[in-house]
Amino acid sequence: MQRRSLLLAATTCAMTGASRAQSLPAAPSAMEPFAKLQGGVPHHMTPEQESQRVVDSPAPKGPAGRWVTRAALPIPRSEMAWATAAQGRMHVVGGYGEGAVNRDYHHIYDPAADRWLDGAPLPRGANHVAVAADGGRVYALGGFVEQNRRSDTNAYVYEIAANRWTAIAPLPRPRGAAAAVVLDGSLHLIGGASEPAAERASVGWHEVYDPKADKWTTRKALPGARDHVGCVAHNSQIHVIGGRFNTFEYNTDLHHVYLPARDTWELRSPLPTARSGHGLVVYRGRFYAMGGEGGVLLPGGIPRQAKVFGQMESYDPTSDTWQQHAPMPTPRHAVGAALIGDWIYVAGGGAVLGGSVQSAVHEAFTLG
Repeated sequence: MQRRSLLLAATTCAMTGASRAQSLPAAPSAMEPFAKLQGGVPHHMTPEQESQRVVDSPAPKGPAGRWVTRAALPIPRSEMAWATAAQGRMHVVGGYGEGAVNRDYHHIYDPAADRWLDGAPLPRGANHVAVAADGGRVYALGGFVEQNRRSDTNAYVYEIAANRWTAIAPLPRPRGAAAAVVLDGSLHLIGGASEPAAERASVGWHEVYDPKADKWTTRKALPGARDHVGCVAHNSQIHVIGGRFNTFEYNTDLHHVYLPARDTWELRSPLPTARSGHGLVVYRGRFYAMGGEGGVLLPGGIPRQAKVFGQMESYDPTSDTWQQHAPMPTPRHAVGAALIGDWIYVAGGGAVLGGSVQSAVHEAFTLG
């Protein structure tokens, strides 16, 4: 009752809260595009690191579209586990940055002014936090408190008008790097990775949160447990595309669609480039996938067959086919990607395989 009373109070004070939200402090863009995780110091990409970039796609060519540079993130960061758009702004929550993996960052991008704002910080720092928005609320679910491991059950809702986070019913089971998406007023949390931390195994769990009842229920699990997937809701269905089985050494091109009326999953045409840590958004009736990573990290963090993807590939749910578009100018993984207006905004992300180099790069795509 206390949580619902708080939400009601936030709603009734929307006008006052909206005024406060408009006066959020500005967050100036970072001067350096890249930074090392170790020490959080600026980093200049080496030729070997730049050679990890891959942009070729096997999909047929579609309209190229174009990319433009937008205001850089305030801090080079990655492993936020995606972003979400609400009320014409993009919210990027948690992740790696400034030499730590458990940050409580909450940066908000205003495309009309091409600037970043500081929102209320996440109540606890974490990486690979699943986020989704519904109306004037942003949800942040689970995450890891160590580097890509040791997940928790924390769940929060952010009231945009009040610039405030409130705890909601915790996740039934701990996990990070899951996918969150809103469908018909309910919040679906799918896949991810869980405990024990030493194993960090992928899961196929599918749990649904009812905001009105503040309660979680279970739905049919995702076939092929995986994490770092792309996930979107479209036409009363949920599509889960790509991802990894435990590590990016085992990326997949699997594409499953969830049919709520039957509580079942079906296969669809696979992602042309198997990858994980990619962005996925619905734009002009198609699903656009960008970025990602794949390869092997040897002992000592030495990369082998390392790939940081820049491919932009889109899926037509009507014809069940894929095509390619102009690739990202700066390939990255673990990006924050969201659609606002006629633009796909892609901010931050890892610049090399793994989490050793963060990025403040922010680029936007449009078909024009």
